[in-house]
Amino acid sequence: MNQRIVEPNKEILRVEGLKTHFLIEEGFVPAVDGVDFSLREKETLAIVGESGSGKSVTALSILRLIPNPPGKIVAGSILYGGKDLVKA
Repeated sequence: MNQRIVEPNKEILRVEGLKTHFLIEEGFVPAVDGVDFSLREKETLAIVGESGSGKSVTALSILRLIPNPPGKIVAGSILYGGKDLVKA
């Protein structure tokens, strides 16, 4: 029987200073500007906010699905499994 050993309170995701901008004719516009959070095993995270507040862009940035161009992660780190996905 294979059972996965779970470290209590193990951090699985950390987002620090995430900034995602989009290029329009007038220049870069911030869609996400300095998001920070962490998620530990067995925790649930909800990102809530008004329409246009950056929830979807935050999620797409974490998944590295922001279309480039026009979007770009311009600052911050997304640490998953000890690896910075922004630099990967």
